[in-house]
Amino acid sequence: MDILIPEQRVPVLLDCDVLVCGGGAAGVAAAVSAARHGAEVVLIERWPRVGGMLTCALVNIWHRSDREKVVINGLVEEATQRAMAAGWGEAYPLPEGRHETHRFDPEGMTLVFHRMLDEAGVRVLCYTVAGEPIVEDGRLRGVLVDTKCGRRAIVARIVIDATGDGDIAAKAGLPFELGREADGRVQGMTMMYRLCGLDEDRLAELSADEREAIGECMLAAIRDGDLPPSKTAQPCGYRNRSIPNMCPVAGDPLDEEELTRLTVLGRERVFRFLEWWRERVPGFGAAQVEQTGFSLGIRESRRITARTTLTAEMVLGAHKQPDAIGHGIWMIDIHDPLGSGYTTWCDRGDDNIVPRGDSYHIPLGMCLNEAIPNLAVAGRCASSTHEGHSSVRVQTHCMVMGQGVGTCAAMALASGVEPADVPVADLQQHLRADGVYLEDVPGGV
Repeated sequence: MDILIPEQRVPVLLDCDVLVCGGGAAGVAAAVSAARHGAEVVLIERWPRVGGMLTCALVNIWHRSDREKVVINGLVEEATQRAMAAGWGEAYPLPEGRHETHRFDPEGMTLVFHRMLDEAGVRVLCYTVAGEPIVEDGRLRGVLVDTKCGRRAIVARIVIDATGDGDIAAKAGLPFELGREADGRVQGMTMMYRLCGLDEDRLAELSADEREAIGECMLAAIRDGDLPPSKTAQPCGYRNRSIPNMCPVAGDPLDEEELTRLTVLGRERVFRFLEWWRERVPGFGAAQVEQTGFSLGIRESRRITARTTLTAEMVLGAHKQPDAIGHGIWMIDIHDPLGSGYTTWCDRGDDNIVPRGDSYHIPLGMCLNEAIPNLAVAGRCASSTHEGHSSVRVQTHCMVMGQGVGTCAAMALASGVEPADVPVADLQQHLRADGVYLEDVPGGV
């Protein structure tokens, strides 16, 4: 059954140069970079805060090095330094030969992002869901939003879809892929959480044998079905306010009812683990859940088809691209679409890792399409295969895309051309001037 919606006149709420839909890592980077290069920018975000998976889902780890040197800089470096200076970030202790990594306080990073947006002059509307795109004569004129005062339109010369799920691009009719080729299932999702009330001194007293025994007991309980699925079965290294990544769920992130059920299931599982630990792990007797993620940590949904599709071969081969807007370093990191918590990191050794000291290029072409020239995407909805996506989906890489696309949008407007027609060498020059690491460009300087 269908319902006929009467034709209506919709008031224009805002008119801008660049409209960024989605205020996650990619959207923040796109909005800040476009505004710093002279564009009038509006950013709309459905949740009460910007930051996306980092701030709302508590996914607080950033990876930035090729295991020898840091190659992801630009706005990522700026945000990192701002967080570190305020005491909201720290270097993550890892063995030699692993990626340089930082972890952040999600509450603090919310303010870091908002401050960057405010200073750049971006108009930010949280609590605002990007609705239907307004497509006229093969171009995107803007986006409809439903406000507390009724339906309104935000008109823009260029629209950047940074919704994560590619909502605007898909509604505008652009083709997309969903999940793995075999069955369409997407990567598993995770409910992140913080604990408090741990006796950290008691935990520190546990011997290696005691820690191993607890881990084995927990794995046995998972195998027997007495605990939910997880592949991270070692609570003995936890500390107060740490944010573990161990409660997987699996399903369709584009189905709101199923997503609601999975979010509740994730929270139920957090408390089930805590109940088990209180009874069996020294130091956990008074532990409590301080916070669960406002959202599940969603890794994958739509991948919008664009001019270039990033593949596993490009990632693992450290492939270089003439239209590079930055570098990527992360491995092929597929979390089991069936929800076991298994990842490809567990059993493939170095077969799923970019060679040490090397990196692949993130191309502008994975963010631009052939059909609607003034619509770009940035973030996890950019064009990639299921395998390629599992590397480029991480937040630092999404910010690389956002900074590249936002800068390109501002340059296109200043020159009166489409984003795809901006001279790539000029764009790369601007990105380097803004601190982006960009080396080994084929045919470049």
